[in-house]
Amino acid sequence: MKIPDETALPVVLVDDESDSLLSESMTLQSAGLRNVIECQDSRELMPLLKRTDAGVVVLDLSMPFISGEELLPLIVSEHPDTPVIILTGIDEVTAAVHCMKGGAFDYLVKPVDDERFVNAVRHAVEHREMRQENSQLKQYLLTNTLKHPEAFSAIVTRDPAMHAIFKYAEAVAPTSLPKLITGETGVGKELVARAIHQLSGRQGEFVAVNVAGVDDNLFSDTLFGHMKGAFTGADAERKGLIVKSARGTLFLDEIGDLRPESQVKLLRLVQEGKYYPLGSDVAERSDARIIVATNKDIHLGHGSGGFRTDLYYRLQTHHIHIPPLRNRKDDIPALTLHFIEKAARTLGKKTPTPPRELFTLLKTYNFPGNVRELEGMIFDAVSQHVERVMSMDSFRSRIRRTSQGHASDREESHPEGGDPGALEFPERLPTLDEAEHLLIAEALKRSDGNQAIAALMLGVSRRALNNRLARLRRETPLSGSG
Repeated sequence: MKIPDETALPVVLVDDESDSLLSESMTLQSAGLRNVIECQDSRELMPLLKRTDAGVVVLDLSMPFISGEELLPLIVSEHPDTPVIILTGIDEVTAAVHCMKGGAFDYLVKPVDDERFVNAVRHAVEHREMRQENSQLKQYLLTNTLKHPEAFSAIVTRDPAMHAIFKYAEAVAPTSLPKLITGETGVGKELVARAIHQLSGRQGEFVAVNVAGVDDNLFSDTLFGHMKGAFTGADAERKGLIVKSARGTLFLDEIGDLRPESQVKLLRLVQEGKYYPLGSDVAERSDARIIVATNKDIHLGHGSGGFRTDLYYRLQTHHIHIPPLRNRKDDIPALTLHFIEKAARTLGKKTPTPPRELFTLLKTYNFPGNVRELEGMIFDAVSQHVERVMSMDSFRSRIRRTSQGHASDREESHPEGGDPGALEFPERLPTLDEAEHLLIAEALKRSDGNQAIAALMLGVSRRALNNRLARLRRETPLSGSG
């Protein structure tokens, strides 16, 4: 019995004919399914399955000692999660029906086409992984703990939704199926992809490629490489990044911007594990696991000349959506302290002390650039820092500029003031005095009574806000005016 030492679930080939075992094994390995166990003595199969978690069993029917017909019900009974493919020379409908009713995943008749054989094994392995994943997800739903929290140490969060994402990512990380990560720019999609790679147990590298704005030739050359003489200047053969990511993870960022002709090539890679270097008509094989990310809703764009329907459904088997920072503002204090320490180390400065009002100010801001924007803000502030307590001036200035820029964008988009998403009014419109009263009250509520922050939110100076507050107090007491 030949057993390789690899991390992926193995394909177990059971056949008493050594030539058949060798041929089947070589076919699978040339297709990228390298973890293959050859079992020539059928008596050894059940003890083997007790000590080895198999991805799929490929079983011959006619064998000495214990036949495949006897082994099939034993495997189905004792190892119900392991799919069994019957590969036999018996071309009889009765035998096929009997095996399928007995729990076989597929029934193939020798001699079988190599592509048909490989596809059947791939489908069985994917089926096995999905069943294993569903079992793991059920276990994760019953516990609030992560088995490997260290994999997510680069992501600072206390948000329950983020921890639910971590649990799901940990559950699906071992599977070889593609992963789709969505979310706005700056939410940390690549950090989640790296955590999935770390949890996968894959021995190869994590290779990240941003495909935004890349034409098809550059996409193919970067990922798949080229042959000598493939184009002018191709003086030597060059391997693509797909080779660098062998037995590892290939992370394609901004996949929503991928050109249609490149999408076809990516579909072939995801679906069949095949690619063609530029200038070659011989397909190469890849065992890299694919993770893609986008800040666009490619589901809305698929099928309309934007994103291919077949590729979308192939990629979204495991879909992880990361919420924006404005939806998890309780993370802002911890992220702020983390980035202050990081910026101080990077810039060679003593770690400044943030004023308590800073957290309140940051929580009033929507962060269109998400965590990445917060990090940039803090690095800018720390670079200008000179005293022990950090100044809030750079934060106020940045928020004011961004808010004014968004207001200008809204005016350009809606020159007549008809921005339907800005406010929702009741049937009876409030008077100007009532609206002013409500706006000031809400700003003070969001700023925890801090008038300087409330004034910044309202786009007025603190003195102007004080004057309005004084007038409102004379006219009508304003609760929470602080």
